Amino acid sequence: MSQAFLSATGMRGGYGKADILNGCDLIVDPGQIAVIVGPNGAGKSTAMKAVFGMVSLREGTVLLDGQDIAALSPQDRVRRGMGFVPQLGNVFPTMTVEENLEMGAFIRSDDFRATLEQVYHLFPAIAGKRRQNAGELSGGQRQQVAVGRALMTRPKLLMLDEPTAGVSPIVMDELFDRIIEIARTGISILMVEQNARQALEIADIGYVLVQGANRYTGTGAELMADAEVRRTFLGG
Repeated sequence: MSQAFLSATGMRGGYGKADILNGCDLIVDPGQIAVIVGPNGAGKSTAMKAVFGMVSLREGTVLLDGQDIAALSPQDRVRRGMGFVPQLGNVFPTMTVEENLEMGAFIRSDDFRATLEQVYHLFPAIAGKRRQNAGELSGGQRQQVAVGRALMTRPKLLMLDEPTAGVSPIVMDELFDRIIEIARTGISILMVEQNARQALEIADIGYVLVQGANRYTGTGAELMADAEVRRTFLGG
C-alpha cells in the first residue's frame, strides 16, 4: 500500500485560547481528491489552514510525505510541496495574469516557462488574457489564475479553500473538471467546499466535519449514499 502523502491526525487548536478543531483527522493519498464538507462554523477552513501552518495546534501531528512538518512555516511548507489557494484575496488585482502566475514561481530557480504553458493549456480562458490585469477578470477566471499560480510552485499537494464560491454553476462544473485533470497528473487535492453534493461527486474521499471533529468519513459515493449524510448535509 502506498503511504499517505498527507497525514494530519488528532488536530486540536484554533485561534487564541479557543479550540476550533477537536481531534480532526485528514488523510490524503497521492493523486487523491479529498473533500472537506460540513455546516458553517464546522472548522473546515481552519482545518486546512492548520495543515498549511496558518493556525496553531495544541495537539496533533501533520506529516507530509512521511515527514513531520509541525515546525515549518507556511513558506517552508510550500517548498516541501504544498500549494494553498485561499478563498478571498487570492490574486494580485493590479498585476497581469502572467505576472500573477510568475509570482507563483518565486521559489524556483529553474526555467518555469514549460509550467506556465501547462497552466495556460489547463485554463485556456486565461491564456488569452495573459496581458490583462487580474482584477478585471470574472470571478471564475480569477479563481483559475489563483489555482494556476499555486500550480506554478509544482505542488504535490494542492489545497483549495472554497474554489467555487460565488461562481455560476457552469463555471463550477468547469473548475471541478480541471481539478480532476490536476489530480490525474498525480497531484493530491485537499478541498474545502460548500457545494457539498457536487464536490462529493468528484471526491475519492470525503470528510464531514461538525464542531471541528470528524462526523463521517468515506468515499464520495459512500457519503452520497448515506441517508443521514444526505438528510443532514446535502439537503435530502
